[in-house]
Amino acid sequence: MLIIIIFLIVHWYASVFAQSFFLHRYMAHRMFIMNPFWERFFYLFTFVTQGSSFLHPKSYAQLHLEHHKHSDTEDDPHSPHFFQDVLSMMINTGRIYMEFKDGKRISSSPYIQGLPTWNRLDSLGNNHLVRLAFCGIYISIYWVFAPTPWAYLLLPIHFLMGPIHGAFVNWCGHKYGYRNYATNDESRNTFIWDLFFVGETFQNNHHRYPHRLNFATHWYELDLAYPIIWLMSKLRIINPCSSSLSSK
Repeated sequence: MLIIIIFLIVHWYASVFAQSFFLHRYMAHRMFIMNPFWERFFYLFTFVTQGSSFLHPKSYAQLHLEHHKHSDTEDDPHSPHFFQDVLSMMINTGRIYMEFKDGKRISSSPYIQGLPTWNRLDSLGNNHLVRLAFCGIYISIYWVFAPTPWAYLLLPIHFLMGPIHGAFVNWCGHKYGYRNYATNDESRNTFIWDLFFVGETFQNNHHRYPHRLNFATHWYELDLAYPIIWLMSKLRIINPCSSSLSSK
């Protein structure tokens, strides 16, 4: 069972880091720049770690910018204040995401057209057979290492890793927790130390300062992804934009 737990933890944190670092902070907010090699590296990293729940990066960015533009209004793709439950909120999120992916919607943000794409990898990531192949890999690992059939109950977490992250962050981050700032929405900070979603549940901080690289804004808060990103900056893997380093 130890190997299964380790696999679940590694998959969870690798996937949530890819979503926060590459999809959110890089693609949606352009908080830093990378050279073409590292851009492709983290694009591939996101594909591998998200696996069966891979999200098309450019479509994710457009969806997220719509969330900021219409936060907690009827036009917000995933505000918990306009849906009866998490499932209905995520169904609506998925519908709008597909509209962006299929080209039926295009964000009005001026830099969207300049976002990187990797057509071959995008095609693989959105192929149903490839998604099923990832599911097969997860099942095979459990088949070899799971000591009891009860362990198989954890498999849906692997299958739906990306949507699970999104559901928790968007539902809880705009409904439960504390507020540091009086924003024009209902964004909240769910945790003081965000140990499970690497900073993503500091929604109130992020909506107040959407271009700030460190989602924690007070000394007692911890954005678990930020020390890793800071190290990447020191190693010149990324080059943070000046606005993202502002203390406020």
